[in-house]
Amino acid sequence: MIDDEGKKVLKALVGFTDPASGKDIANASGLDAKVVSNKIKTLKTKGLVDSPARCKYAVTAAGKDELS
Repeated sequence: MIDDEGKKVLKALVGFTDPASGKDIANASGLDAKVVSNKIKTLKTKGLVDSPARCKYAVTAAGKDELS
């Protein structure tokens, strides 16, 4: 189970068609960039977020399922 901040990060990522930077995610989610960075690390270890390019992030199928 993920917390509210984690859900905000995932929801923000779902809104992007291409992998997004932490700054873009912070702007879209309304969270502080440091909070987003910490949440991305947590979500990556759970397999909910992937990093297809350096410093760019995308939601995985498991991440989308978590929001359902």
